[in-house]
Amino acid sequence: MTREVLVQNIRIGGNNPFVLIAGPCVIESEGSTLEAAARLKEITADLGIPFIFKSSFDKANRSSARSFRGPGLKEGLRILRRAGNELGLPLLSDVHRFEEIGPAAEVLDILQIPAFLCRQTDFVMDVAKTGKVVNIKKGQFLAPWDIKNAAEKAESTGNRNVIITERGVSFGYNNLVADMRSLPIIRGLGYPVVFDATHSVQLPGAGGTASSGDRKFVPHLTRAATAVGIDALFMEVHACPDKALCDGPNMLSLDELPALLKQVQEIDRIVKR
Repeated sequence: MTREVLVQNIRIGGNNPFVLIAGPCVIESEGSTLEAAARLKEITADLGIPFIFKSSFDKANRSSARSFRGPGLKEGLRILRRAGNELGLPLLSDVHRFEEIGPAAEVLDILQIPAFLCRQTDFVMDVAKTGKVVNIKKGQFLAPWDIKNAAEKAESTGNRNVIITERGVSFGYNNLVADMRSLPIIRGLGYPVVFDATHSVQLPGAGGTASSGDRKFVPHLTRAATAVGIDALFMEVHACPDKALCDGPNMLSLDELPALLKQVQEIDRIVKR
C-alpha cells in the first residue's frame, strides 16, 4: 500500500478514494478561471469526490514562442489565490524556474515539477525544500522505475510529501502511449500515483507550432487507469476545449465530466474494496 500524503484535509494514497486534480490548462482570464473552479467544485461536491484545483500561470514549455503562455507569475498567483480563498479549494500549479518557487509556495498547496524538468536535481530539491507537497510529473522519456531517483532527490531534503504523475511515454513521432503497467510499478515504489488522463492523449508538436491531441480517448484511458489502481486523477478541462488557448485538442469538456466521474467512482470502489 502506498503512503498517504495530506493536502489540507484531503488524503491522497493509502486505500483512500481517488482524488480529482483538475482545471483549465492555463489561466486564460480571471473570470473564466473562477467560473471553471466553481463549476468543478459543484460537480465534485455533488459526487463527494475530493477536489484540488489546477491551472498554470505560465506555460513555459509551449511548442512555439508565439503560443499563449498565461498571465505570468504575479497575476497568475493572484488569480489562483482568489480562487482558493473564495471557493475554499486546495491549489496546484507548475513551476518552471527557480525564482518562481518561493512566491508559488506562498499560495499553492502542491508545487508541480513539469515532466521535462523531473531530472533537474537542484530544481527538484529546491521545490521540495519548501515543505509543500511535490507532484513530480514523470518525464515521457523515463521508464516508470526510473522516477524513483527523482522522488528520492526530493525526499533527501526531508520532505516525504511526494506524489508521482504518469502522463504517457514517447512512442514514435508526435505520439504518447500510456502504459498501464507503469501505474502498479510506481505505486510499488511506495508513492501515491496520479494518472494524467488528458496529457496522455496529447500528440506533442503534431500541430506544427503547437501540440495536438485526441480527446475522444480520454474516457477510455481514465476508466482503464482507474481499474488498474490510482490514487488521483489529473485532468485538464475547459468549458469549450475547441476555443481553449492551450492544449484544447486534448482537454475534456466540463459538460462531459460528471458522467465520466460517476463511472470512475464505481470502478474505484470495486478496486479498493
